[in-house]
Amino acid sequence: MDSKKHVETAREFLEASDREFEAGEVLQASEKLWGAATHALMAVMREEGQDIGTHKALGRAAERLAAERGDPLIGSSFGVAEKFHANFYHAFMEYDEIERGRWYVREFVERLLPDPSPAIE
Repeated sequence: MDSKKHVETAREFLEASDREFEAGEVLQASEKLWGAATHALMAVMREEGQDIGTHKALGRAAERLAAERGDPLIGSSFGVAEKFHANFYHAFMEYDEIERGRWYVREFVERLLPDPSPAIE
């Protein structure tokens, strides 16, 4: 998958997660948030000419980007995305934690991906 497709997929998963949460499908929404975060990260890595093949490599890439950009929120927000991934399997997150966490994952994706709106000339 090329970086453009990863960007599209990340944005689609963010939108899908909102629909799933609204429908009360918390587990599916949780996994969509994880998918949005990982596809956003894979888009950046593809642009750098790198492939990511493991969960551990994703975490290392997020921490590296956080350090390179001087933005610790990137690393911590990726950690929140990982928590949603675990929530998909174990359903342990409480409502308030989910609401806060959704913001962090959305912020992670937005910090990594270019603005999707066309430039106004």
